Amino acid sequence: MATRHGAVGDGGAPGDSGLGELGYKEELDRSLGKFASFAAGVSYISILTGTFQLFYFGFGTAGPAYLWSWPMVFVGQMAVALCFMELAAKYPVAGSVYNWAKLLGSRIVGWSSGWLMLTASIVTLSAVVLALQLNLPRLWSGFQIIGDGTGEYDFATNAVILGTVMIAFTTTVNAFGVKLMALINSTGVFVELIAAVLIAIILAANITRGPDVFFSTHGYGAEASGGYLSVFLVASLASGYVMYGFDTASSLGEETVDPRRTAPKAILRAILASFVIGGAILVFAIMAAPDLDDPLIGSSEGGLQYIVEQVMWGPLGKIFLVCIVIAVTVCSLAVHAAAIRLTFAMARDNALPFGERLAHVNPKHQTPVVPAIVIGVLSAFILVINIGQPQIFTVLTSIAIIMIYLAYLMVTGPLLKKRLQGKWPPKELAESGYFTMGRWGLPVNIFAVLWGVGMALNLAWPRPEVYGTPWYNTWGAFVYIGIILGLGLLWYAVKGRNHIGCLASHAASSKDEASESELS
Repeated sequence: MATRHGAVGDGGAPGDSGLGELGYKEELDRSLGKFASFAAGVSYISILTGTFQLFYFGFGTAGPAYLWSWPMVFVGQMAVALCFMELAAKYPVAGSVYNWAKLLGSRIVGWSSGWLMLTASIVTLSAVVLALQLNLPRLWSGFQIIGDGTGEYDFATNAVILGTVMIAFTTTVNAFGVKLMALINSTGVFVELIAAVLIAIILAANITRGPDVFFSTHGYGAEASGGYLSVFLVASLASGYVMYGFDTASSLGEETVDPRRTAPKAILRAILASFVIGGAILVFAIMAAPDLDDPLIGSSEGGLQYIVEQVMWGPLGKIFLVCIVIAVTVCSLAVHAAAIRLTFAMARDNALPFGERLAHVNPKHQTPVVPAIVIGVLSAFILVINIGQPQIFTVLTSIAIIMIYLAYLMVTGPLLKKRLQGKWPPKELAESGYFTMGRWGLPVNIFAVLWGVGMALNLAWPRPEVYGTPWYNTWGAFVYIGIILGLGLLWYAVKGRNHIGCLASHAASSKDEASESELS
């Protein structure tokens, strides 16, 4: 067996979970099947949440042609996903990105990626639940609890209330164990997929213009210093903010049946389904919109929801808004679940303060309850920032996505180094029938790294139209990420590096390893 930070490429028994090789014992409830694993990835990406929440920004910035960023982002993220699929076939472990970076790179690389991913996930949960404000008051005015929506802080304050209720719900469900979470999540994803396909079909049946609308700038970018390219790069953030989180299927690997085969397929299916169905909705929405010059289409008060309500007849638009709320719910559940697994993975390595407590697995529910509560409380606390300082919250949300892209880079970068050294992929993957890219691995991995660097720079570029002013918001990606990473590394240097290592209570004993080998 490999040591706790064992060499990448060491073999494992065919068909096993890969946990024994990492030095961890089985503790979580291994009960997730193929659809539940797929649903976890799809719900995190969330076709209806991301597309409906950010369409107005992309369209309002660069017009219909911004949609070319959708396939562009898909190609880049697919390269990353293929790398993750190989890693999931070898190491389908909780807190996948953290553990992969640790195994491929070093302890400090792994810890840095985990810290960035964890803080980003907590902020992302806060951002996702805010989408309720875009949909619930449209369904029933009673959901606008604070004022009538016209007051200066009515919208933001009400969003915090609705979001806090949702976080309380996801905390409770996740604390009760993975089976309940998976049941709700899988049901919600099933509804979301059906609704998304029907929305695409109905929009397609009501198109009023041809595809030539995507081959014109329509005057966007005419006054920008960089022309249309400059506004297109800004608008591409709308696509970049959606297509990530597919690694959730692997992060739930310790709770998945036959994870080394199931997780890679779930990652692939999640990103493919999101690209095809989400892309169809976006394309047909623009082709079906009654008036593309309507300013509400490019406004947060209108957006994609506005087009759907215009095109759908009678109560149909309201029904689909209900489906969007369901999508936001399961997306929130998945983001919360992934953050819990990451917290557990780092805590079990004593890589976080109060590691023993955070890594404790409830014997009844077979899930880490304390991380569920802590993440819920922190996310709800962050929401309060949105009341009086909405621009700061926008900055925090944006940099959370950048931190996730950086965390991904801390996996694909070291993985590329291993390939160039001839240490990846391990022969065992192909010999045992697990997923491997074979000879395509090197070019795909190179592209994944280049893509990650380019996208991170594009997301972080200091733009007042994205981050606002003053300068510390405009340069927020560098300022706030620097602060977050700096504080984390300070803890790591002072205390963490001297204590990191698998806690004895979570380490696989020789007896455990022997039993696992026999079962394999």
